[in-house]
Order: sequence, then C-alpha cells, then structure tokens
Amino acid sequence: PLPSYDEVLVCTPDTEEEEVELLVRRALSPGSQDQKIYCLLGADKLVYKVSKQLESHFFRLVQFSSIPNYRFIIFCNAKAHNSYVITAFDAYKVTFPCYSKTEIQTYLKMHLQVPSGTAPVAQAFEEPDQQQNVKFVFSEREGMGK
Repeated sequence: PLPSYDEVLVCTPDTEEEEVELLVRRALSPGSQDQKIYCLLGADKLVYKVSKQLESHFFRLVQFSSIPNYRFIIFCNAKAHNSYVITAFDAYKVTFPCYSKTEIQTYLKMHLQVPSGTAPVAQAFEEPDQQQNVKFVFSEREGMGK
C-alpha cells in the first residue's frame, strides 16, 4: 500500500527539527514493522541545523533500535550537491533512473486504481471520467486530520 499521512514528511526550508525527529522515531521504534514505509520527501531542502539533527537522531536510534528491518526512505534531488543530508547518508545512496512525466503518469494510472466496488475516502477528490484517486493535500499546520 501507499504510505499514509503519518508515514510521509514533505520537507521545505521551514521544516522543523521536531517534525523530522517524530518521523525518524516512528520508523525506528517498536511497532513500526507493520508494513509501513516512512519517507522524507525533498530532504535536500532541509536547513543545515535540521539536517544535522536528522543525522544525529537517525544514527542514535539505529544504534539502540532492536528493529532489524525498518523501512525508512529519504528522497533528495540528485542535483542538490550542497545538501548536508546527501553527504551524511551517502553510504546508503541509491540512484534511480530518470523517467519522463508521461511514463510516470502511465505507471500511476495502471497501479493506483481503486478496485471496483470499494468506496475510498479519495472519492472526495474524484474528477469525472478519471479513476485516479491519489491527491496531495498540503497545509500550513500539521496534524489537522488531513
């Protein structure tokens, strides 16, 4: 399944240390092995201080964690060479091939369809004659039930 709201943090230069720490704790704490995939999107946009804290929290929790198979993914722009996050986690780096916008849209249309006979919450966002049910909702305030 796709990651849920509590598994994804979309980073900006305004992302705070507490937000990052909370996601890392969720990913590396007992009870996180129920098939969840925790993701930091755009982590290269974090300011230096928050990036340092991400590194510190992650490696400290990994050292003391009893979870051998955690699922934590950090997404960064490969062209962001001045990002501390990219440098700190370089040993774990995996490069993905570049796909065109059309290839990505085709893949998503094929794999992210709601099975017939189900009534997902995403129906609130449905557009006529489209079966895509994935939308991003952003808010200035976190944890408001979106």
